[in-house]
Amino acid sequence: MDGRPHRWNEQQEPDPVGDEPGREEKTACEENHRSVRQLSRRNSLLGDFRPEAQHRLSTLSRYEGGTNERRHHDERERRQDTDALSDDEEESDLGNGHDDEQREEEGSEGHGVNGTGTGNLAPMELRDLPKVDELAVRLGRPGPLGMEVARNAIDQARELLKSGEDADPVLIATEILDGIDRHRPRRLINATGVLLHTNLGRAPWSAKAASHAADVSAGYTNLEFDVDAGGRGGRGAFVGRLAAALVGAESGLVVNNNAAALLLALAAIAAPGEVLVSRGELIEIGGSFRLPDLMAASGARLVEVGTTNKTHLDDYRKGEPAAILKVHPSNYRIEGFAVEAGYDELGALAAERGVPFIADVGSGLLDTRTPWLDGPPPTWLGTEPGVRQTLEAGADVVLYSGDKLLGGPQAGIAVGRTDLIERMRRHPLARALRCDGATMAALGETLETYADGSAAQLPFWAMATMASDELAARSRDVIAGTAAVVVDGESIPGAGSVPGETIPSPVIEVAGRAGEWDELVRRGIVGRRDQGSLILDLRTVDPADDRTVQTALAEILD
Repeated sequence: MDGRPHRWNEQQEPDPVGDEPGREEKTACEENHRSVRQLSRRNSLLGDFRPEAQHRLSTLSRYEGGTNERRHHDERERRQDTDALSDDEEESDLGNGHDDEQREEEGSEGHGVNGTGTGNLAPMELRDLPKVDELAVRLGRPGPLGMEVARNAIDQARELLKSGEDADPVLIATEILDGIDRHRPRRLINATGVLLHTNLGRAPWSAKAASHAADVSAGYTNLEFDVDAGGRGGRGAFVGRLAAALVGAESGLVVNNNAAALLLALAAIAAPGEVLVSRGELIEIGGSFRLPDLMAASGARLVEVGTTNKTHLDDYRKGEPAAILKVHPSNYRIEGFAVEAGYDELGALAAERGVPFIADVGSGLLDTRTPWLDGPPPTWLGTEPGVRQTLEAGADVVLYSGDKLLGGPQAGIAVGRTDLIERMRRHPLARALRCDGATMAALGETLETYADGSAAQLPFWAMATMASDELAARSRDVIAGTAAVVVDGESIPGAGSVPGETIPSPVIEVAGRAGEWDELVRRGIVGRRDQGSLILDLRTVDPADDRTVQTALAEILD
């Protein structure tokens, strides 16, 4: 990394002392012992750092306010460390001042910053530990993060020295910073075959959506400004109107994700009344998100109806509900001896009982007929509900995600009756759950691709509909000259959409090499492991990244 010392490079520099007669064998032996000790410590340094460092990094808001106080504390510790030396040691140190100067003149950098650390002449001593700010500068990180890392590294080095081991604060700090830097947000190549991989950010944005979001973010925008009226406007008014128009709804509203849309709908439309929901739809999805917990947070009262596998229409006739809720299952489906009330049945019953019918369809398939694609709808869509069809079946409000089958950014979209959407818009929670300008811009651009009939070009739909022949040809090019083979496999829509459905797909298989998965991840490529084999599915890889995958695969299999 630029600006950071690499001890292994510095150790390659000429060592004047090592050239003295009779010193060569002894120096090599000392270096071998030191290298073994440091290699064993490098594997444990990050683990030792994490508990304490996490606490220290959480206090970075102090910034410069606590810097002087901590510097004085460090200086006291340095003096205490020096005071802890025996009288004989102190006298020896004072008597060897000329030798220290001579070593510096002979070209060694010694240890650390300004003559402390990364040296190879003698073990570091407590008095050699650098100052916190000096080490931070040496690392190229003079700001608050660098100061905290430097302080941690010095503390660890101090404890190692007190226990009789050698230590290098520069090396320790570099290891810590490398671990932190690996967690910086960065682009990865998804070769898992899971199109909407939640851990990898779900749907990739189109180039136009990303460009529009970047353009809006780089300056001021009409986020809440009405250019016609010359005054304050409604946030997301354009996107909400477009979302409604695409599915034949009266009104639309956008919040930051679909769980937020459901929370807001329950709070604004049903709370504090009862909401009827099938016991078979009390879902839990990623991150331990549970529907009953969200309903409790909204202030609405959950009333379970039916059983896990069977919920009849008559089960929804009980009580005096404020709303009826139907939730599309995510990541699972119930088959066999099972019954559920359909959207059309619940729509009619809700109208009969005079209560709103809220439908959470989740995935964001706007229309089951997929008019933006050539030919009939893909078979893997199965029985996935469409937003338009759910409204036509009688739902008063339909909720769905922006980053699933819609193929846009993370967002929660609510469309339906104007009076109910307005109640959601005016609720105090709406402000806490609103989207920022960049998300609105990207979502608006995504919805416009549906409006102009070009949604097939969105990355999700382009990946999902890519022909097997094209994928097989790309895969053969990537594995050329390696032991990998192309076999029949399956891709998965992912993110809880169309649970149980798969997309036939040729994949790259490297038999018996699942252990190479970690090395690929270090190179920014995420594949999958299956029964000891390494699997790479190019359906989820941008063709522009094929060469990167090819190079990495060739190198790890060489």
